[in-house]
Amino acid sequence: MYKGLTIIFGFYFLGEIAAEISNLPIPGNVLGMIFLVFALLSGVVDINDVEDEASFFVDNLSIMFIPPGVGIMLYFGLIREEVLAITAGLVLSFIITIVSTAKIVEVLR
Repeated sequence: MYKGLTIIFGFYFLGEIAAEISNLPIPGNVLGMIFLVFALLSGVVDINDVEDEASFFVDNLSIMFIPPGVGIMLYFGLIREEVLAITAGLVLSFIITIVSTAKIVEVLR
């Protein structure tokens, strides 16, 4: 267990350092995940070392959304003021996603 958590959090830390040094507009946790994927694909990290811990995180993923959900409530007044723009953006992006996915599937078939 400790080995898997050390690997996962080590790559998270590596990603945070890379994001800070490079000033890329990519969050450090995403960079860390990309580094971990490349390490798994190249064989540097064995999947068996992180599989159980990764499954635990995925199984409990819904708990990770509670703090951002509560944080949104801090901006409830702003959200209420901009509800039309937010709704329009959500609906438009939903339609674009559905249409582009359908077109890609159509081309690939």
